[in-house]
Formats: sequence, C-alpha cells, structure tokens
Amino acid sequence: MGMISEFKEFAMRGNVIDLAVGVVIGGAFGKIVTSLVDKVIMPPIGWLIGNVDFSKLAWTLAPARVAADGTEIPAVVVGYGDFINTVVQFVIVAFAIFMVVKVVNRLSRKKEEAPAAPAAPSEEVLLLREIRDTLRK
Repeated sequence: MGMISEFKEFAMRGNVIDLAVGVVIGGAFGKIVTSLVDKVIMPPIGWLIGNVDFSKLAWTLAPARVAADGTEIPAVVVGYGDFINTVVQFVIVAFAIFMVVKVVNRLSRKKEEAPAAPAAPSEEVLLLREIRDTLRK
C-alpha cells in the first residue's frame, strides 16, 4: 500500500497537474498553429512566389512503376514542402513560447524587486538604544 499512496501523493502534487494541463493546451495550440500555417500563412506566400503549394513540393528520386508481376511500386519521394511547413510551424510556436516566458520573467522580476519593509526594532533593541543614549550624556 505504500507505493500506491506515494504514487497518489506524486500525481496530486500541483506540478504534475500543471504539467498535464500544459501538455493538453500545448497539443491544442499545436493544432491551431498547424491550421494557421497550412491554411492561412503558406497559401498567400505560395501565391506570391508563383502559385506554389508548399505541401506538394517534393523531389521524386524514383518514379512509380509496375513490377513484372503486376504489383505497383510507389514512387520514392522526398517531401521537402511539408518540411518547410513544419519549420514555419516551429518558428511560430517557439516565438509564442518566447513571448510567454518573457512575460512570466517580467512579472517575476517585479515581485523580486519590491524590497521588504524593514521590521520594527524589538523592545530589547529600543531599550539598548535608550541606555546607549543615556550613557552618552
């Protein structure tokens, strides 16, 4: 039973739950960015450079052919257009994460910069100061 209770304590710790929420939101954000890049950003860029569909850009190393026994052998293709789309998606996600980290760092710096108010001196310190001042006279 010790391992089960230890696992329960681990799973219910705030950091694990925060991480799970971050993974779910990150997955959803990734889908949004994929859609943004594939459907909004890359089509105008492809149109500007001559009606190019980046998702279909590829180098064909060996064309499709039919083998002697009648089976179809697919083409060997390097799809570099999909790679370009993925790189653009990465840049967008990296920039968004950079902006979030920048805001979090700015907020945490403001908390650190606020100096704590000095504590009021204790009664002993006040009494010692009074004795010191009396002795000076």
